[in-house]
Amino acid sequence: MRDKRIVLTLDAGGTNFVFSAVDSSGEVISPVRLPAETKDLNKSLQTITSGFEQAIEKSPRPPVAISFAFPGPADYPSGIIDNVGNLPAFAGGVALGPYLQWQFGLPTFINNDGDLFAYGEAIAGLLPDVNKQLELAGSKKRYRTLFAITLGTGLGGGLVHNGELFIGDNSNASEVWLLRNRLRPECFAEEGACIRAVRGSYAKHANISFDDSPTPQQIAAMAKDTGEATNQHAAIQAYLELGQVVGGALANAITLLDGLVVIGGGISGAYELFMQPLLDEMQGKIETYDGKPISRIMQRVFNLQCNQQRAVFMEGATRTLTIPGSKKEITYDPMKRIGIGITRLGTSRAISIGAHAFAIHQIDKAVA
Repeated sequence: MRDKRIVLTLDAGGTNFVFSAVDSSGEVISPVRLPAETKDLNKSLQTITSGFEQAIEKSPRPPVAISFAFPGPADYPSGIIDNVGNLPAFAGGVALGPYLQWQFGLPTFINNDGDLFAYGEAIAGLLPDVNKQLELAGSKKRYRTLFAITLGTGLGGGLVHNGELFIGDNSNASEVWLLRNRLRPECFAEEGACIRAVRGSYAKHANISFDDSPTPQQIAAMAKDTGEATNQHAAIQAYLELGQVVGGALANAITLLDGLVVIGGGISGAYELFMQPLLDEMQGKIETYDGKPISRIMQRVFNLQCNQQRAVFMEGATRTLTIPGSKKEITYDPMKRIGIGITRLGTSRAISIGAHAFAIHQIDKAVA
């Protein structure tokens, strides 16, 4: 059933601050776009305040909360931002959440965009979709854990288990970008798993400068040989390397988390180019000290975008056993498996749904 309670949201980018008002069905106003103020704190706070004021004026019903994603580092539960990257105005610690709560008299919740993306997909995206398909297939298996990554200007992550967003004790859980880079172990994973990585890899293989490298979308078109290709080999290699780095990071993460994986972000649309090397990496081998190869992870990994692989994933390997000393039988599915799929909602919509749901959940939990 639709929850008509309205929550104010903010998409804080380096170029624009985009404000909106959403209920459980999505946006209920046309977004308010204001130029981002990234260097002067007072001007930035004035912009944020003005944006939310305009969103309230346009909202068909009074909002019950403010909830949005904001770049870290941050103490998200306390609403304190300490961003020294693309929003230097917030360096040194700014109590943005308490400020907005004081300004508008509304409970205010701030999270990481990867966390809210994961939450949205866990509520209304890939997680319920997979469980519904398992039910229709007659399988008793259900998933309760969803790990999400976003591939865009950076490599983001988020984790949801049993309907709860997990952010860790220091608001630093799921920082998958800092995992070791599969291709360059001295570097972190994000260096090989983002927009600049695809452009840089293409430039390397095409023997051109990074500044002359095209966009990831153009590189994807070249790889698919749609007529725009100037160096198809370099384009294919760029996404091959992306898949290897992402696969290496996910193999480490999923060993600890053991759940479904959803991929979002601007690069996710080119999944056909990087999904197979990603799977190959996760299902590859590592070795003992004496050189004996063993599987990289315990689970089998399936591409949920592939009809054939999805069918095998849904079917599983159900067996019937007789309980020792009795004539009773029991069925179980011994196939340890995880599925990897692309966002079912779209990254922006998933974040919006996650922001709304998180605020409503926190409000209802406080009342209970």
